[in-house]
Amino acid sequence: MGQYKNTLQWSIFFTLFFISLLAVIYGGILLKILGGIIIISILSGIRVIFEYERGVLFTLGRYTGLLGPGLIWVIPVIQYLEKVDLRVQSVDIPPQEVITKDNVPVKVNGVVFFRVEYPEKAILNVENYKQATILYAQTVLRDVIGDVELDELLQKRDEISEKIRKIVDEITDKWGVDVTSVKIQDIIIPEDIKRAIARQAEAERERRAAIIKSEGEIKAAENLQKAAKLLADTPEAITLRVLHTLAEISTDPNQKVIILFPADLLKRKQSNE
Repeated sequence: MGQYKNTLQWSIFFTLFFISLLAVIYGGILLKILGGIIIISILSGIRVIFEYERGVLFTLGRYTGLLGPGLIWVIPVIQYLEKVDLRVQSVDIPPQEVITKDNVPVKVNGVVFFRVEYPEKAILNVENYKQATILYAQTVLRDVIGDVELDELLQKRDEISEKIRKIVDEITDKWGVDVTSVKIQDIIIPEDIKRAIARQAEAERERRAAIIKSEGEIKAAENLQKAAKLLADTPEAITLRVLHTLAEISTDPNQKVIILFPADLLKRKQSNE
């Protein structure tokens, strides 16, 4: 059933109210007492539904319809009104002890964001939609985390949260509840596992540093090889290198004795031999 019109209730309300008021004013003692009781009873049926709420109305135990925001009146004893909040609600998932796929015990908690989309389903199809949503989210969280390894849990937290949300939302849709988001907050790991992860990370950093250092040495050796070939092909370059080395040595304040031999004499000696 759709939106319920409260016009009939208000007609009954004003009719009973004025009849009871006339009885109190003009009737005898019994009529005044009876009229006062009726006035108090009908006034107790006035309700206010806020803009962010919807009212699920029951008449003699049967679902009658939805009531929108505003001032309404329900017939005492005969009718019953259940209010449902349509705003987004957030509820914490308490820490859950889970064993991951690689047999690592962890504690995981989170938060679920949801809102009621169909108030009549939230009242008619489940006893307590809020508690049911949280309990089901806890179960799904344990099941999903139990199927992933620890590294995947730490690296793909958002993807796992979205997977949990889709599974929970598929079931809660029957309850008129729309799960907008599920977030994994804290992942508590045992201390020995933390130390093992730290050692693994340190070993990985050392491995990368060794690789970078070896790659630098290989690059330097290649450059030295190219320089040696260039100096061998150009003898004048050796002389320039010697002069550059002498210029660097001369800047040192320590005393030095440098003996220079002409390169031509060395070449003649090598040719005579």
